[in-house]
Formats: sequence, structure tokens, C-alpha cells
Amino acid sequence: MDDCLFCRIVSGEIAADVVRDSERTLAFRDIAPKAPTHVLVVTKDHYSDAADLAASDVDLAGILLADAAEVAVQEGLTDAGYRIVLNTGVAAGQTVFHVHAHVLGGRPFDWPPG
Repeated sequence: MDDCLFCRIVSGEIAADVVRDSERTLAFRDIAPKAPTHVLVVTKDHYSDAADLAASDVDLAGILLADAAEVAVQEGLTDAGYRIVLNTGVAAGQTVFHVHAHVLGGRPFDWPPG
């Protein structure tokens, strides 16, 4: 998709601070972090959101989650804990319509989120 920000990052057209590059996903630091560690894990294939991915490629959905967990290990978040967030739709806060998991850690999180 020519106008998709994350597709352009995956293709290398736009630079990113990449922390992990696997066969089917790419992980890079968020440019507006909401926690000391905030990494986005995106699929290399374009799916608009988590629902689209789950309906289209359940194997890749599992890979996305597993790769997000690997990022948490790599970033040293497993002892203290971390959050993996997939926003789906405008009302949920999704701003880039290419499925991506936020890996957040390095500080405590309130529950429920406020």
C-alpha cells in the first residue's frame, strides 16, 4: 500500500529505529513513546487491524504475538512485566491502519487504564 506509513517503513522507504527483523514482522521504537520502552511490532504484509489479520491469516496473528513477546525478552521487560496492546478501530485509538502490536514496559501501568 503506497500510502501506508508502516508499509513504507517495512519497505525501507522510511527509516525507523529497528530492534527486531524477522521473516514476517518488523519491530521498531515508537516515535512518540507512552512508556520508557515502547516498541511497535508490525506485520510485513498489510492487514488493516487485528480483526482483519485474525480473519485472514491466523498463523501470522500467532507470529505477531510471539514476536512481540520476543521483543519484550530482548528489551529486558520480562521480570517486571510488560503490556502488549493491539488497538482496533478509531474509537480504540488506532491511528495507523496497518496491524501493529505495542510492546510497553519500564513503568507500572494502572488498571483499568485511565
